[in-house]
Amino acid sequence: MTQITRRQYLGATGAAALVLGLGTRDAAAQAVTIRQGYQTNIWGMPTYYLMKSGLLEKRGLKVQEFAVPSGNLTMQQMVARQVDMGTYAGPSFIIGHDKGGLVAIAQIEEVGRTASVVARKDLGIKSIADLKGKKIANQTGSSIGNIFVDQIGPKHGLKKGDYQEVRMNVNDMIAAMSAKTVDAMVNVEPYNAIAEAENIGTILMDLSSVDKVPVFMAATPEFVDKHPDAVVAYLKAWLEVANDFKSNPKKVTETIHSFFTSKGYKMSADTFGKAMSRVDVAPGFPSGLEPYMKHHAEVLLREKKISSIPDWKKALRTDFMQKARAGS
Repeated sequence: MTQITRRQYLGATGAAALVLGLGTRDAAAQAVTIRQGYQTNIWGMPTYYLMKSGLLEKRGLKVQEFAVPSGNLTMQQMVARQVDMGTYAGPSFIIGHDKGGLVAIAQIEEVGRTASVVARKDLGIKSIADLKGKKIANQTGSSIGNIFVDQIGPKHGLKKGDYQEVRMNVNDMIAAMSAKTVDAMVNVEPYNAIAEAENIGTILMDLSSVDKVPVFMAATPEFVDKHPDAVVAYLKAWLEVANDFKSNPKKVTETIHSFFTSKGYKMSADTFGKAMSRVDVAPGFPSGLEPYMKHHAEVLLREKKISSIPDWKKALRTDFMQKARAGS
């Protein structure tokens, strides 16, 4: 597995790691610094909001940011023990558990409606089957990349070799579409909404009909073993974040919109609001999760991307969220 260097992940955002302040409320969590990984697409934005909300500081937690273009890179950092926590979808988590014993402390969000297959508008492509022989930009190794290659493509008659997979980061795909160096992309918000707003691309389908794409907050086993109280305090902050998403969406949208505009994206509030509306934030462990994860593990095992089906009681650590909800 390729590991990314410190220079590479800092270069992905043009920003050095940022340390947030220390609060005094939660004595058990004091003096704990969480090396927090997050992706700079819409999937990582609830985590970005968490870090900017002051809710972690209130509970005495410090955070050091590690931003990357895609969650599978955060997973690689965690396997290499460069990062303590990070978010990514089920397939990447299963691979991370297999390679590095990573554990999920909560499902944070569902983002199936944010991930789409988008074709260049000028090509007049109407269906996934029409992508045969085309150049498709894909973040190889990412969860949505795996879902497209292993499930969506075959379901629509596209097997490996029927199209040219062009490997690139999701944040580079709009430029490639605009330059006509690729014909389609497998991408996430807000890039899909931007492609639509700028008449560059047409969404052929989102992933929600195939996969709701739950995104997990994963942690290294060493961190949860050493800092169980900090993990509970951290999840209490997440429950407050979920409340903000429901009760104060304007504040949430303004905070996250500023992130993208600071990176040079010219995106109207309406376009961004459309992208954010496709994210469902609800920290917890919903029913039916284990069969869903088992299905993905079987696909990954068949594709020889993992060595065995995980023991879900070890991989999905529901105990921390139970304590956070109980106020322990």
